[in-house]
Amino acid sequence: MDLRFRQSKFRLQTTTLLIPLLVVLIGTSCGGEDSAPEEFDPTSSVTAVVEFSSPAFDDGELIPVEYTCDGDDLSPPLRWSDVPSGTRSLAIVLDDPDAPRSIFRHWSLYDLPSATRSLKEAQPTTGKLQNSTRQGRNDFDKIGYRGPCPPQGEEHEYLFFIYALSERLKLEGDAGPMAVSDAIRGRVLGTGSFSGMYARQ
Repeated sequence: MDLRFRQSKFRLQTTTLLIPLLVVLIGTSCGGEDSAPEEFDPTSSVTAVVEFSSPAFDDGELIPVEYTCDGDDLSPPLRWSDVPSGTRSLAIVLDDPDAPRSIFRHWSLYDLPSATRSLKEAQPTTGKLQNSTRQGRNDFDKIGYRGPCPPQGEEHEYLFFIYALSERLKLEGDAGPMAVSDAIRGRVLGTGSFSGMYARQ
């Protein structure tokens, strides 16, 4: 078969396959005015995975009592791997998705310098920390960390997330959970997560 004919046939087959794909992509990305806004999910546009954990407990294991409302209510120690190139700041949040009415925010920490690779336990419950780091209000309407405190008789899973961001959030040191989540939107270069379990003693 002539080489030019084979090349022409290949281009025709490729174009035939790409046209339906382009139609689908255009249809999904250019929805009409009546399209409902998508719910915020920072992990949906990540380009890198950050390994995130605590030396105090393993992923999916019981959270030690000192990091809960039944103990000293200290924030746990955290550590993570390198972050993607272009990261300008980090944010950490702790959520309880098992809360009775909706996801309950226990901690928002943001504008953490991008070179940081760990966080000591027992962070102060103040809006301003070292360097540029800030802490927002949790759903207890308190600044900083507030540990697991589920209703008696219930075991909840607590999700720790870290976000590598393309810029600082530049929020005040008492921003609420929704303000922090909205500020994270569209700035995520990478993310990581782990979880811990807790039931009241």
